[in-house]
Amino acid sequence: MKQVERDAPYAEVLGERRHLLSLAFRMLGTVAEAEDAVQETYIRWYRLSEEERDAIEVPRAWLTRVAGRVCLSVLASARRRHEFYVGQWLPEPVPAYAFPAGGLTADDPLEHATLDESVSTALLVVLESMTPAERVAFVLHDVFAMPFGEISEVVGRTPAACRQLATSARRRVRQSRARRASRAEHDEIVRAFAAAARTGDLSGLIAVLDPRVVLRSDGGGVVTAARNPVLGAEKVARFLLGALRKNPEATVLEQETPDGLGFALWVEGRIIGVVTLEEASGLVTHVRMMMNPHKLTLWNAP
Repeated sequence: MKQVERDAPYAEVLGERRHLLSLAFRMLGTVAEAEDAVQETYIRWYRLSEEERDAIEVPRAWLTRVAGRVCLSVLASARRRHEFYVGQWLPEPVPAYAFPAGGLTADDPLEHATLDESVSTALLVVLESMTPAERVAFVLHDVFAMPFGEISEVVGRTPAACRQLATSARRRVRQSRARRASRAEHDEIVRAFAAAARTGDLSGLIAVLDPRVVLRSDGGGVVTAARNPVLGAEKVARFLLGALRKNPEATVLEQETPDGLGFALWVEGRIIGVVTLEEASGLVTHVRMMMNPHKLTLWNAP
């Protein structure tokens, strides 16, 4: 047998790396953990005997199921690991093009819009509130169109139980999505927020913030960030304006994100922070600031 023929199956398997990263990121919320999960998936593939690999008719399906099991195991310990995280833990914001999903099948425009935003920080925060089994079932079925019969092999439950898990998860996603404004309204609110922040207009900034607004900042113990959530319109406004005054070298520019329009903080040609906003009823309800450089690698990739 020619060498190229022997290598063909391995090329096919390695070609699934982007698909597996896309899957694992939605399940785990950080690029580093997604990469570790994909590496573990490949390790399990190469541990198979040649006969076992030859018996697998569709390597992509096998790899997807194994990656799902690996992620399920990681999620089971995630909450405990987050307890030891320095400061606020947030999902990693990524460029919209970073992890495209395949197999979207939704007919409902609201549901399809939700799926298209399946790498947004807002949705990843919702996914964090789910049980590991709910999250895996939702991602595999609603984002990657895997049948419940196959999902049952991943989570170790019946297809009917997996359908209920996905339904419960979908309900949470819909409730979150229904509270948010349209993309055009979101961007208008963001620009009003930016105008007030750039001019140091405290009252103007407070006016675009919900009275119960919450700001969370993730520095991971690597850079300075608020260790606890900042609550309330006036406190959030003062925190933001104070942060800008303390960093006069930073340039704040509008940045498209999966959450809609947001901001990138630039210093000497590099992005040192990404800010995303969530709104409801014309006011900003959540400000999420990612300052941890380990969670900004894709923004500064060549």
